[in-house]
Amino acid sequence: MSRTTVARAIDDGAALLAEITETPRLDARLLLAHALGLNRNDLIRDPARVIDDDDYRTLLARRLAREPLALIVGRREFWSLEFQVSPATLVPRPDSETVIEAALAAFAGKPAPTRVLDLGSGTGCLLLAILSEFPSAFGIGLDRNPAAAALAKTNAATLGLAGRSAFLAGDWTAPLAGRFDLIVSNPPYIPSADIPLLMPEVAGHEPRSALDGGADGYDAYRAIIADLNNRLAPGGTAVLELGQGQAISVQDIARESGFAAALRLDLAEIPRAIVLYRPNR
Repeated sequence: MSRTTVARAIDDGAALLAEITETPRLDARLLLAHALGLNRNDLIRDPARVIDDDDYRTLLARRLAREPLALIVGRREFWSLEFQVSPATLVPRPDSETVIEAALAAFAGKPAPTRVLDLGSGTGCLLLAILSEFPSAFGIGLDRNPAAAALAKTNAATLGLAGRSAFLAGDWTAPLAGRFDLIVSNPPYIPSADIPLLMPEVAGHEPRSALDGGADGYDAYRAIIADLNNRLAPGGTAVLELGQGQAISVQDIARESGFAAALRLDLAEIPRAIVLYRPNR
């Protein structure tokens, strides 16, 4: 058994993690809090507290092996909501909040959507964040991975949104009854050959099916956009997340299917979401 103080454990952990992350002290605090079953505020209140750090060192070793922090602690915040995560899903990313911002902007000054569809729903973060903003809406999330759909259901229950959502295991081209006012998706968009070149946290720990966009990265966009005419209600809007440098090509795919498109930039001013609608809406 190894004993140390909270302050020393954080210092030592941050020194080790500095080689692999831009936020070593934050990561160290989160790992230590998780190991001790505390929150970060508890750590700050008593930095001189003596602790057994064996479990913490085990978690540090996992993080140093490039396992994502969110998968180690089992949760990640998105849109100020907390989501459980697992190896069955992508870890929610701040960039994806651009999809929520774009959806809110698309319906500003208009009747709010009442029927929402999330294609490739993963943790459910996109759909559940949208439902939190549109209290009269009901949403369906589709994911090919049954484990992802089950996790999203758990997140919906935890957030008090189970009664306004349903998560199903199925391909996004599967038939669904009815049409939707808003369709969102963070589709796989990494070219197949590029996946081994991604950060180890992504390439080694996140599901390939949620990353692999085919040879050129656009397979999912082609499939989703080709089906939008069958899915969108009159006046409906679709918002899809974009990979860096993909905006022009996805706009071209959309226009070939008769959709007008607008782009939404993320905080780095990179086109991160594309908003699709029929020109005559």
